[in-house]
Parts: sequence; C-alpha cells; structure tokens
Amino acid sequence: MLSRIEHALRRKASKWLFRLRDSEPGEVFLHQRRVFIMPTHPGMGFCVMLLALFIASVNYNLSLGFGLTFLIAACALIDMHLTFRNLAHLHLAAGRSTPVFAGEEARFELHLINRRRHDRYALWVDFVGEGLPEVIHHADVAAQSTTTITLSALAQQRGWMPAPRVRLQTRFPLGLLRAWSYWQPDARALVYPQPEQNAPPLPVAGIEANEGEGGAGEEDFAGIRGYQAGDSLKRLAWRQIAKVDVDLGGALVTKHFEGGAATEIALDFAQLPRLMDVEAKLSRLTRWVIEAEARGLPYSFHLGGTHLPAALGPAHREACLRALALYQP
Repeated sequence: MLSRIEHALRRKASKWLFRLRDSEPGEVFLHQRRVFIMPTHPGMGFCVMLLALFIASVNYNLSLGFGLTFLIAACALIDMHLTFRNLAHLHLAAGRSTPVFAGEEARFELHLINRRRHDRYALWVDFVGEGLPEVIHHADVAAQSTTTITLSALAQQRGWMPAPRVRLQTRFPLGLLRAWSYWQPDARALVYPQPEQNAPPLPVAGIEANEGEGGAGEEDFAGIRGYQAGDSLKRLAWRQIAKVDVDLGGALVTKHFEGGAATEIALDFAQLPRLMDVEAKLSRLTRWVIEAEARGLPYSFHLGGTHLPAALGPAHREACLRALALYQP
C-alpha cells in the first residue's frame, strides 16, 4: 500500500515540476512546495508500534504508557521537521561537463549550495530515468558552503547529450521518513563518435610539404627524443639505447630531424567508400584523427562544410572531433 501511494505521489510531483519546461536554467531553489515527504518502511512500523502503545495505554489506563506514547510521538514530529529541513531551501546549480566518446561515461558536475546556518547531512543524489542504473552518491553540505558532486551516465549516441533528471533524497536523522525532490539541470555533454575498431591504416598518400619543420624530414639532425608509437625502427638511437637497460625501466629514444619533407594526411569524408554507413564513416574518421595526433602527423580535415588545413595539436583535434560529433547528413 505504501509503495502505491509513494509511486502515485512521485508521478504527480514529476508532472507538476516539469509540465512547463524540460530543463531549468540557472540556479534552482528547492522551496517547500518542491520537497515531498513520506514515511519509510521502518517509519510505518514505528507508526504501528505507536498505535499499539496508545491502545494498550487506553485499555489499561496507564499514565506512564500515555507519557511514553506522547514522548515517542513528539520525537517522530521532530524527526519529520529535521528531515524536511535537511533538503528544503537548498540551492542547485549545474557545473561543467567534459566531452566523451560514444560508449563511455559522460560526467556532469552538480553544485549543492547551502546558504543556511545549519549543516545538511546524508543527502543522496542520483540520476533517474529509463535504462539508467541506480548509482547513488552521498554528500554532506556544511553551513554557508558549496559541495560539488559528479554524476555519470552512459553516452550511447554522438552529439549533445542532455543531463538526465536528478533525484535528491534524504532520510536524516532517524530514517523514519524520506524527503525527496527532482531537478532537471540545464547541462549537456558533447559526445564524439565511437572510434572504429581495427580501422585501416591512415591514408598516407597525402601532400608533401617542403617548408618548415617536418615530422618525416631527414635533412637536419635536431637531437634525441623519447620513442613515440609509430616511429620508424630506422630512427632508433641505438648508441644511446645500448647505454640504457630497458628491462630496468629505461626508455627507448629516437633521432629527431628538422626540415625536409613532411607528410600531410588528408582526412576527407567524401573520399570514403560510398557504400559505407554514415556513422561508420564518422567512426573511421574519428579513429584516424586520434591516430594521426598520436603519431604526430599533420592532417587536413574535410567534412561537409567544414574544411580545416593541415595542423596538429589539441585545438585542431577538438575542432575535428566536434565537427564529427555534430555532423548532420
């Protein structure tokens, strides 16, 4: 019976809170009309015990029984007030979210702001929705302070992923009652396409650039650097490696040259096989962008109306991955 009443109240609260808009921008204030409270299963057992004490006191005319009954009832009323106060009048704000690849966990920062003079203990915060696992995070918020928590949800598709609905609840201090509220933060995370597994090699038939610094140049010896994935075995500095015991943690080193010809790889969506699915093409380009960055090979990028010249670095990588994530055929 309790579960049915709680479920009906939860559905009514959800419809009332979110009938006007899907997300709540800015800072949100949990006023008293947004916080709901119901007895827990131990709380229902406590009510049955209280009723039994009252009936026994009436039947046997026990003054001490009446005193004990009213004392316990007063404790329950105080617990109701403290449970409600522990959640009500809390301020909520959405924080940052970092981009992820499809299939990974998108992480959302949420700020719990307490501008009251009393501390708040044992707040349970989690995401609710279809297909979301119930992973509850516990938080305490001191008086006149802010606590930041990070909730995760599986990113299944590329593009913008809005934050799921947040549920806040507490049973502090005695666990006889549960107060809860819902919040739809105005936050979203950018989801990149999932990199293709076992993708073909990079399209190395690129452009030969004879100016500036070349990653593949062989003209001027510039020094020794640490080994990177994709370096040719011919460039290993064997004299320096012979002085280092690799088994004891020594790192491999390679010769570094400047000048000469540098291979520029052209990553072009239009050059991929026509029979490939659009999402498969985006996954392949994502893998190639990651691999070109790891190998230090300059690459140009062409996708729809996005045309980026050959470059390297985090800014170029993020621009390419963002274009892949938001691409609309």
